[in-house]
Amino acid sequence: MIISTGNRSFVEAEQYSSFILENMHDGMLPSDFYRDVSDFGSGDTLHIKTIGEATIQEVEEDVGITYSPIETGSVTLSITDYIGDGWYVTDKMRQDGAQIDQLLASRGKEATRAIQEHFETRALAVLNAVQTADDNNAINGFNRRYVAGGTNNTMELADFIKMRLAFNKAEVPMAGRVAFVDPVVEATLNLTYSISSGTGDLAANSVWQSITESGFSREHNFVINLYGWNVITSNRLPTIASETIDTVTVTTGVANIFMCIADDHCKPLMAAWRQMPRVEGERNKDLQRDEFVQTARFGLGVQRVDTLGIVLTDATAIA
Repeated sequence: MIISTGNRSFVEAEQYSSFILENMHDGMLPSDFYRDVSDFGSGDTLHIKTIGEATIQEVEEDVGITYSPIETGSVTLSITDYIGDGWYVTDKMRQDGAQIDQLLASRGKEATRAIQEHFETRALAVLNAVQTADDNNAINGFNRRYVAGGTNNTMELADFIKMRLAFNKAEVPMAGRVAFVDPVVEATLNLTYSISSGTGDLAANSVWQSITESGFSREHNFVINLYGWNVITSNRLPTIASETIDTVTVTTGVANIFMCIADDHCKPLMAAWRQMPRVEGERNKDLQRDEFVQTARFGLGVQRVDTLGIVLTDATAIA
């Protein structure tokens, strides 16, 4: 007989699967949400010229026209972020270990992902920072920064309408309007606008029914356009410790970002990659190991504020 009780040396009690469980990540924002500044290949700071608006005047016969200047200025972009990661594998680990190449590939992929997440987090933070805190940042008399109007500072459809009006008053193109919102905002809309919210034709609408069955967003993209806004959820939006606008205060909040990305002239954000994420490796013979580093350099800046809006919401409240 060959049984387990008498042949324990042949029983390998602990086994390891060939499957490696990797981290779960959310989707990254589309790469065209910023203007890629391709003419900034050297130097510390790039200056971009801006032109203001012309003014007209009443003209009378035989009366000279008054010559008026047009305002000009510039915005700047600097290379500010130099980031990287490093790792190594020893010869002994290669000799004694299993699936080392698979482990190294996963390690490199995680480093690339971390750089991408850092870039996106910094980009959204730069957009929030360009506005003045505790102020409505009005343009043409309409607020571009305010606390959401729902219960407990939650987002409601009226907030999308208000920001739409603010953009319309600034003559921002209708095309390319995008809102990056926290997943809590989607949960709020799912709770507020359930299937019972639809009456008549709306209740029977197949699109509305699919929304109430599976939620407003799939793979971080909303399945419908809300008042002209293509809405995308993001977990990397800037956090707000405390801010008061027009006597309304939000604590432990999130800055949900609205902007127009119709073309490079409309995009509020610009970015320049001085060095895209790059992996380099070398052999360290003294320490008997293979070493790898991944580095990247980039800069972020805001080229215009009239195509940008921010709505502050509570970070956890959904009703």
